[in-house]
Amino acid sequence: MSAPQLNRALVLEAPMKIADGAGGYARQWEPLGVLWAELKAGAGREKAETAATLSRVPYRITVRAAPFGAPSRPVAGQRLRDGARIFNIHAVAERDTGGAYLTCHAEEEVSP
Repeated sequence: MSAPQLNRALVLEAPMKIADGAGGYARQWEPLGVLWAELKAGAGREKAETAATLSRVPYRITVRAAPFGAPSRPVAGQRLRDGARIFNIHAVAERDTGGAYLTCHAEEEVSP
């Protein structure tokens, strides 16, 4: 297996709950750092939502591995950002047997 081309700088973000003052919470995203990545798009699809049609594209995003528990290791529920583009991470797995890279199974959602 050849080494991936890590040629895109993506910001890893984690959700934070912030009290809204009315007994509830609002979700904000906290940047954890920048990861160099390789993006590979899958087959997209459109889905009709309540008020609009959304285009969803799955991505396999490869990044360098980090130890379990390290803030630089992506986990499901986090997201990667490239400017205005957002990739929601659904699962993370080791890409190779040596554990040098991780594959983030993510999805980008866009309103056409």
